[in-house]
Amino acid sequence: MNPHVISSTTGGVGILTLNRPEALNALSLDMIRAITQALRNWRDDDSIDLVLLRSSSERAFCAGGDIRFFHRVASGGPRDGSALLEDFFTEEYWLNHLIHTYPKPTVALMDGIVMGGGMGISQGASMRIVTERTRMGMPEVSIGLFPDVGGGYFLSRAARRTGHDLALTGRVIDAADALYAGLADRAVRSTALAGIVDVLARAKPGKRLDALAQHLDQPDAKIECATGVFGNNIDALEHHFSHDDLPSILASLRADDGDYARTAIELMAQRSPLMMCVTLEQLRRAQDMSVAQCLRMERTMIRRSFEGTEVLEGIRSRVIDKDHAPRWQHDSAAGVQPEAIARYFVPAWPDYAHPLRELD
Repeated sequence: MNPHVISSTTGGVGILTLNRPEALNALSLDMIRAITQALRNWRDDDSIDLVLLRSSSERAFCAGGDIRFFHRVASGGPRDGSALLEDFFTEEYWLNHLIHTYPKPTVALMDGIVMGGGMGISQGASMRIVTERTRMGMPEVSIGLFPDVGGGYFLSRAARRTGHDLALTGRVIDAADALYAGLADRAVRSTALAGIVDVLARAKPGKRLDALAQHLDQPDAKIECATGVFGNNIDALEHHFSHDDLPSILASLRADDGDYARTAIELMAQRSPLMMCVTLEQLRRAQDMSVAQCLRMERTMIRRSFEGTEVLEGIRSRVIDKDHAPRWQHDSAAGVQPEAIARYFVPAWPDYAHPLRELD
């Protein structure tokens, strides 16, 4: 039993409740293992035909991975830390793949903060539900990292380069923009969440998703989302983020005196120039990859990331010292050489020894 992941069943529905509110449900290795084990058990259990992922707290579904742990391990402790760090990412990505390829319907209640690792365990769900409290993002470039957990897969496929905006600016979006980008399927009032378990449990096997959709389409449940940042600026967004390299994207944004472009420039000025360049290359490669191929690529990228110092500096600045003054390796995107980007994609293992070689 893991107190941070509560597993239960009712009426043919398996329920996983993330229960680490003091850390906004940031994923630990033990939590990843508990979720994975429950999903594996239910996959082969004929009495369970749908799985629901939710949080015990209205503040967050899941704010990501435990980056304090990442920093502590990568800085030299505990003694077995490097092995635990390797295990964390291998098992997290394996879990992401399991959810994307799960043979039974899955529902993710993406209420509150949904970032990083929280996106990883929700984007593969059959139905992704957001609310007026949803704050979604993939802000890894702000800590000297890249959008992993399958981010290459789902961000490269987001509508009209909205995934590129999310990945490179690290902006946080609401329900309207999540729907626009194709990163959510339904937007409902948070008050409607309480009845979801009952609706699912009472529905006939094989009809649970249909019953839930009907419930969420009721007037007292639905949110009529106003047009968000993406919808109001989609032509400019697509134009700017369609350029092939980061200096060109930045030059395009700087030539635009609109509010959208100014905000994007302000956000990107705080991010790691190196990791924005790496992320752009990740998205370019991922657009023609399967989920398994993306996760294998990202597993290599994460190994290369922790061989360097950028991620340690980013976490130090934002989470440890909280001075918000990172000393990035490069002052600007123009100073990032192609070989510095390419290093993140150099295989770390032979194909037969890759930790995720068995994913398909």
